[in-house]
Amino acid sequence: MNRGRARDLRNNSTEHERFLWKVLGRLRDEGLKFRRQQPIGGYIVDFFCPTFKLIVELDGSQHYLPETFAYDQERTRWLEARGYRVLRFANADVLKSREAVIDAIWEAVKNRNGKQPE
Repeated sequence: MNRGRARDLRNNSTEHERFLWKVLGRLRDEGLKFRRQQPIGGYIVDFFCPTFKLIVELDGSQHYLPETFAYDQERTRWLEARGYRVLRFANADVLKSREAVIDAIWEAVKNRNGKQPE
């Protein structure tokens, strides 16, 4: 069931997701290979780098509603309990502060158990 939903999400991605996907694609040459709309457990994460167990989530305005915010916190706890690192960015950050987003991703990679991109 999650695979079909993930496929639908990939086919109907937001402007911000498409933009970040292009940015992440440029990092592939530096050893960071991401998947988008990846099922993990009962969740579907926006972007996932399996080598570094790194998840990048984009949050639109709906993520700041109290019930959605609580759900996101629980989801992040569940993922982190299984060894994943979760980075969350507001949609606006992707467009306005692209370099800061990339820097945060690189910093997270550098701090993952001493592993370095190829």
